This record gives sequence, C-alpha cells and structure tokens, in this order.
Amino acid sequence: MSQKLIRYIALYGVGVYLLALLVISLVFHEYALQLKWMLWGIGEVLFFFVLTTVFYLRWKNDAPKQFWLKVFWVALVIRLLYVILTYFYFKHTMGFPFDVPGDGVGYYNRSVRLSRYIRRGDFGFVVNFLKGYSMGFSDHGYLIWLIFLHTLFGRGVLVARVFKVLMSAYLCIVVYKLASRTFGERSGRLAAVMCVFMPILIQLTGMHTKEMELIFLSIFALERMDYLIRSKKYTFWNILFPILLIGMSFGFRTVVGMCLIFAFLVFIILSPNDLVSRKAKIITLSATVAVFLFFLFTAVGSEMKIIYRINFSGTDYMAKKYEKMGLKYGELTKSKYLFPGAFVLPLSPMVEVSPDHNKMIHGSTYIKNFLAFFAMLSIVIAIRQKKWRDFSLIGTYELSYLAIIMFTFTSNSERYHEPAIPLIIVMAAYAMTHLRHRDLKLFYVYCGLLVVALFAWNWMKLAARGLV
Repeated sequence: MSQKLIRYIALYGVGVYLLALLVISLVFHEYALQLKWMLWGIGEVLFFFVLTTVFYLRWKNDAPKQFWLKVFWVALVIRLLYVILTYFYFKHTMGFPFDVPGDGVGYYNRSVRLSRYIRRGDFGFVVNFLKGYSMGFSDHGYLIWLIFLHTLFGRGVLVARVFKVLMSAYLCIVVYKLASRTFGERSGRLAAVMCVFMPILIQLTGMHTKEMELIFLSIFALERMDYLIRSKKYTFWNILFPILLIGMSFGFRTVVGMCLIFAFLVFIILSPNDLVSRKAKIITLSATVAVFLFFLFTAVGSEMKIIYRINFSGTDYMAKKYEKMGLKYGELTKSKYLFPGAFVLPLSPMVEVSPDHNKMIHGSTYIKNFLAFFAMLSIVIAIRQKKWRDFSLIGTYELSYLAIIMFTFTSNSERYHEPAIPLIIVMAAYAMTHLRHRDLKLFYVYCGLLVVALFAWNWMKLAARGLV
C-alpha cells in the first residue's frame, strides 16, 4: 500500500468522524456530548489513524525480528501507561478503581474472597462455590484465572490488569503471525500496527471484565491452528496446545469455543490437498470431532445445547426489553433487521443519553464502524484473488461468531462484539493492502452512508425516549 493511499484512508477516517460528530452535535445540541467526551473521542480517532499511518510507514521495511520487538514494546508501554493513568482517574472520579460498578467489581470481590480460602488451604469451599456458581461454566474460566492471580500476587486491582497488558501487547504479535501467513507480509504488518494503536484493545486492559482474556485466547487458538496446518509439523505439543486454548475459551464464552471448532473443521475441509492430504484430513477431522464430542458430554455440552436453544429463539429479546422500558422503535432491534449490519454494529453513540462507559469508547466504536467496510470488502477481494481457501479459517470464525451474536439478546451490545475486532482489523488490513482504484468508489459511498447511519442511530436513541 502506497504512502499516499494510507494517508488518504486515514484522512477520510478522521474526516467522517468529525463531520458526523459536528452534524449530530449541532442538530441535537441539547443532547450533544459533553466537551470531555467529545475531546476524548477525537483523541481516540486521531490517536489511531495518525499513529497507525506514521508507524506503519516507519516500520514496514524493518527486519521481522526488529519489527516484532518494536510492535511489542510500543504496545506494552502504551497499555501500561493507560492502566496506571485510568486506575487513578477512576479512583478519583468514581471513588474506586473501576470504570463502572458492574461485572468487573463483582469478579474482583469474588476472586479476592475465594483466594483467601485457597491460601488458608480450604479448597473444599472454593470447589463448592464454583459448583453452585449461577453464571454457568462459561463464566468459570475468568473467575478461576482471577483467583489464581490473587492467590499468588495478593489482592491488588492492578495485578490482573498488568497481565491484561501483557496479553494485549503480545496479541499484536499473534495477529501479525496469523495475518502474514494468511494474507502476506504487508497485510500482517499493517494489521499488527493497527492492533498496537486500536483504542479498544488498549481500553480493555483497564477494565476488569473478561473480554481481553477472551480475545487473546480466541486469536491465539486461531493462530496455533493455522500454524499446525500450514507448517505440517504435527508434533504432540503443536496438536495439544490449540486444544488447550479452545478448552479454556469454553470457560470464558461457550460460543467462542464452538466457533473455533467449527472454523477449524471448515479450514481442514477446504484446504487444498497439497497442504493437507486426504489421509491427514481424515485423521484431523476425526480428532476434531472426538474433541467436540468430549466437550459435548461435559458441562460445556449442556451450555452448548442451551445456547443453541436460546440464540435462535430470542431474536426479539431486545425489542421486548425496549417495549417494557417504554422506548419506541424496539421493533427495529430484531435480529432480522440488525443481521445485515453484523460487521458494522453497534454504531458509535454521539449523544449524551448513552451511558458514560459507552461514551468513553465512542471513538473506538467509530473506528470499528469505519474499518467494517474494509473487512467486508476483504471477502470480495479474497474471492476475486481466489484466496478464499486461505481465508476460510479467519472468515468462518468471524462470520459464525457474528451470526450467533446477532441472533441473540447481545446483538446490540458492544461488549459482545469486541472479540470480533482483531479479525476485523486483520481483514481490513488485507483489503487495504490489495485495494484497486475502482474499490475506492465503493469506499466513498460507504463513507457517506456511515455519516447518515450515525445520524439515524443517534436520532433513534433520542426519538425512542421521546426527546426529539
């Protein structure tokens, strides 16, 4: 990708955001975002587009090892500074070091309390607590991880966040390896640099929810599965490691584990015979099915069945919820209307009626909205370049995960869309580095539609509450 083109895309990325924010703030001036949220969002957008442009052009010709080191250490320093600064910011503004008094506080309190029992040697109490834990198996993984950390390192809030920093920084390297093997070196480097400066991947390190760990596990599992097949090194460890990662992902969110197994099956089936021989396909498919059946007859299997029943029967959950809250236009939140926008949604909230934690990440949400065009275009480019077989692992995982999320009560929740963001970045990087001149015509149209969509989305937020 030429210097001119990447700067051009970055300029449009910033310009579309500023235009949408200006129009929404002027038209709905009574409900415009507070100045601090506007400045924070502008900072997020400028941080991503400007620094991605500068550092990609600066690092794109470095030797691989030098590139990895720069990516990792810059990502690590940025995330560590963010965690320290937000720790004191939340403590000052909220009275405790959490962004909201929600799930994060609950995870922290439970894990600290249970870690005390572990240190006293009362393992029975902890086991009984986990057996009766109402959140189900798919929430055990994160709680057990926090108990482990607090048992070893004490009750400090920053303990878990330092490990999130390490995971988020190394995630940039994992993304590079996965993207470069799938789409080539240029795409891999751009994807890695975008990950370094992607605000939401930085912000998640300062939150006490499980999304950072979940993202790391899922992308690392995909990378190891990809390595297993492309390297043809079927050693015991190379086979066992992705299985362990998939197993752990079930303990964080069941649908992620399901999608990982499904993506691997599709990848094996679609891989050309020179990459995976017929014999290897039969063995690998048999082993994957065996692993799936093993999970099916455990507590994981029970949750998989529950999810299957809930996901495709609760497509009007949000509509009913908004109706009970007295909000208008709840009908539009049904899955059949939202599904076509799976890559894009939810759109950035740019009015004051949104919760503070959503306003704090509204710039990050916009960046995902903007990159979604390139992610969708990447599917067309993969077909056009006859690389759809190479694309099958990443594409199958992303499409299956988004499809399940869009047909659940979580379809409009940014938190549940966050695990899809790294692969949106990978797909966007591939599209950006393989753009044709005629593709830019679609890009211009999308930019115009995005401004209109952002305006309509925020109008709907106000209109649903009878404010406009």
